[in-house]
Amino acid sequence: MSTPHNKAEVGDFAETVLMPGDPLRAKWIAETFLSEVVEVNSVRNMLGYTGNYKGKRVSVMGSGMGMPSIGIYSYELFNVYNVKRIIRVGSAGSYKKEVKIRDVVIAMGSSTNSNYAQQYHLNGTYSALASYNLVEKAVEVAKRKKVNYHVGNVFSSDVFYTAGGDDINKWASMGVSCVEMESYALYCNAAYLGKEALTLLTISDSLITHEATTAEERQTSFAQMIEIALEIA
Repeated sequence: MSTPHNKAEVGDFAETVLMPGDPLRAKWIAETFLSEVVEVNSVRNMLGYTGNYKGKRVSVMGSGMGMPSIGIYSYELFNVYNVKRIIRVGSAGSYKKEVKIRDVVIAMGSSTNSNYAQQYHLNGTYSALASYNLVEKAVEVAKRKKVNYHVGNVFSSDVFYTAGGDDINKWASMGVSCVEMESYALYCNAAYLGKEALTLLTISDSLITHEATTAEERQTSFAQMIEIALEIA
């Protein structure tokens, strides 16, 4: 059963899907880490693949940028393709001096300036949380691999270029470690549909120290994050 955004048939995706924002990054992950890879989607160039990692069947697919995009793709994976868990693997900008470039952030929760949760007609503010089972496993793998990691809240922003300036210090004062653009919608979809979700983020630049990683450094750090995701898939 295909959708307007996905030509795959039910069964083409594994129970676990890794979702980077960039579809070309999905291609790189599949070619670098998986064996017996099959392309299962190319609609709108949102590339999706299924293969094997250490005997486990795993899929990887791009999500696009922003909550509307990952909202569509993750909903279809969960609701149409019977995917049980999605692990977002992306980059983020640090809001704290101690959260350094190349570190990995395990997003236990997500705050936002988006109205995404209004669709549920809740009389209050919804706290979007990761699946604890995946958080616990990710921490165990990060420790074993000796990766510099942080667990906590991230900020999922609806905008990249802000006309009124950023509220970095305000969010940081509430314990938010970094900014990205997708996790809140992913966590909402997972909760609503009774599925599992987790976001792993590599810090690519710091909005505090203004340091940034090179393209080579990003790929190395990204590989560490992907290995964590694959180990818990």
